[in-house]
Amino acid sequence: MNKRTALTVGTFDPVTRGHLDIITRAAALFDEVVVGIFENPAKIKTFPLDVRFRALNKAVEHLPNVKTVIGEGFTAQFARNIGAFAIVKGARSGTDFEYEKVMADYNKLHFGVETLLLVSNSEFDSLSSTLVREKLAKGEDVSALLPQGVAEILQEK
Repeated sequence: MNKRTALTVGTFDPVTRGHLDIITRAAALFDEVVVGIFENPAKIKTFPLDVRFRALNKAVEHLPNVKTVIGEGFTAQFARNIGAFAIVKGARSGTDFEYEKVMADYNKLHFGVETLLLVSNSEFDSLSSTLVREKLAKGEDVSALLPQGVAEILQEK
């Protein structure tokens, strides 16, 4: 039987408990999950790539079938290159779904890669990296919004 690999991606600026929930659920569905930090030039990042990568590694260290990478290029092409069966994405709202549907159709048509959308756990519906960054800018404690150990890495910045 072939190993089922999935790819999930983001800028993870920073990785949140919502991201970790999607990664954990994907890890339960697939033999291997590759989590890629992809740079989105349209997004201005608060944390440098090396900090985001260390934080992501810390967040997933307890998941034996998850590995992290820094990816480049088109997500679907990268997925195909690593032999991923699917791209796993989270969707918090109808707006997320509409955007991801367009991307899923494109990825399937042009790269032959399926997209699996996992509906966010209601606990994380309003959680985003943007919210975490806003709270950090105000000096608020964000440790409850982040996977264990991530807040400490972000404070090193």
